[in-house]
Amino acid sequence: MTALMTIIGIVVFFFGLLISIAWHELGHLSTAKLFKIRVPQYMVGFGPTIWSRNKGETEYGIKAVPLGGYIRMIGMFPPGEDGRITARSTSPWRGMIEDARAASYEELQPGDENRLFYTRKPWKRVIVMFAGPFMNLILAVALFLGVLMGFGLNTTTTTVSSVADCVVSQADQAANAKNPCKKNAQASPAKAAGLKAGDRITAFNGTPVDDSQWSVLQQKIRDTTGPATITVVRHGKTLDLRANLIENKVAKTDGKGGYVNGQYVTAGFLGFTPASGVVTLNLAQSVNRMGDMMQQGVQSIIAIPSKVPALWNSVFNGAPRQQDSPMGVVGAARVGGEVVSLHIPAVQRIAFMLTLVAGFNLSLFLFNMLPLLPLDGGHIAGALWEAIRRNIAKVFRRPDPGPFDVAKLMPIAYVVAGIFICFTVLVLAADLVNPVKLT
Repeated sequence: MTALMTIIGIVVFFFGLLISIAWHELGHLSTAKLFKIRVPQYMVGFGPTIWSRNKGETEYGIKAVPLGGYIRMIGMFPPGEDGRITARSTSPWRGMIEDARAASYEELQPGDENRLFYTRKPWKRVIVMFAGPFMNLILAVALFLGVLMGFGLNTTTTTVSSVADCVVSQADQAANAKNPCKKNAQASPAKAAGLKAGDRITAFNGTPVDDSQWSVLQQKIRDTTGPATITVVRHGKTLDLRANLIENKVAKTDGKGGYVNGQYVTAGFLGFTPASGVVTLNLAQSVNRMGDMMQQGVQSIIAIPSKVPALWNSVFNGAPRQQDSPMGVVGAARVGGEVVSLHIPAVQRIAFMLTLVAGFNLSLFLFNMLPLLPLDGGHIAGALWEAIRRNIAKVFRRPDPGPFDVAKLMPIAYVVAGIFICFTVLVLAADLVNPVKLT
């Protein structure tokens, strides 16, 4: 049964992947048609075509390898300096440029002269290329909002899980987990105040906190020494407890309710462990949470080069796979399969799968916005540079420099694509040989 559920989870993830890719390409397709650019093909996947149908001037289809997609637009690159489209050269770099240029015109038909991509104004080309990643961003936001506001987030709450018996630094507590209290040790402020497991803290020194604001409560406790009033709900009744907080050596926080392993600071100490639970967020909290996710996503992309050595060691040297290691489609599908096979409520499994697909769409948006060819961000950068050149020429009354020839950057694009392919293969190998596993 577990194996069957795992397979179902993998299939569900790949179905979500296909929808995400199709949704991305729909953004390009709809805006290209809006600006009267001819689009001969709209394809989901790569490799051999397993199904297609012609509707109007566009062939719509699905290919065998569901790891991407594309639309084919006529005239992605302007003609060469000699006005020809298929000029040849013995230079391999020049050949790359000319091959790319020729491919963008290979389906040119009579009447297409005014329907070429490069003839559209730069702002229209920016919209066409941005529309794909933007569709992924829309889908990611919709899914994240649905999960955070509808299903809730498994997070640390302001409910008390356990109360410390005595005052002990967290470093000593970690070293002596079974019996951290020494003889005649001072009772913890929480225990002395009468705080009990199951109490839900609703205010600290008169400042209200709800169940999803553990990080706020944590910081207020750490900023306080001396008398404090803790308002709790116990068995449906509201109580005000008086505590006398003291300084203690506690684990350093990351500012979001979590801890930094192995690092300690001196701060205010109350002495209880918070419980975890599923908490729904309101719109403002959800937007703030998504902002954190966006920031983390950007930081993860920037950190990719630094992750390569650890990935290599996890594949070839048997090193353990780090939890924050880059993960590809196969690894994400495997995690999705593990989640579906877990013995947890169905609602939580659905929420996790939606979160996984949402995270994939957020990654697609951020990755495609990199200003590098062959990514969408590279074409956007080319169109913006063209607009800047033409406006500068207009200001200084110089001749119009014409369209920026993005095809000249194709040798760089091939190098970038080669790096991406190598990295993708390395991640795939790591996902197969030494996958990231659920904790």
